[in-house]
Amino acid sequence: MSQIHNEQTKLLATGLNNVAVAFVVIGGVTPVTALSFGVANAPKLSVGTIAFAAIWISTAAGLHWIARRILRSLLP
Repeated sequence: MSQIHNEQTKLLATGLNNVAVAFVVIGGVTPVTALSFGVANAPKLSVGTIAFAAIWISTAAGLHWIARRILRSLLP
């Protein structure tokens, strides 16, 4: 039973970490890429853009932290 618990725990942590990676892409990579390519509808570098990126990246860091905490419950 402990192997099943461990695998389910790892799957949950992996899923949360994948969502965290998606948040980094949405909030960090996408605005920077849009700015660097000069996309017409891209937001200009402003306090709002920086706050947008900071919120998404902070949320990603929180999700990653939760995933790490979940992994601490692995059984020996």
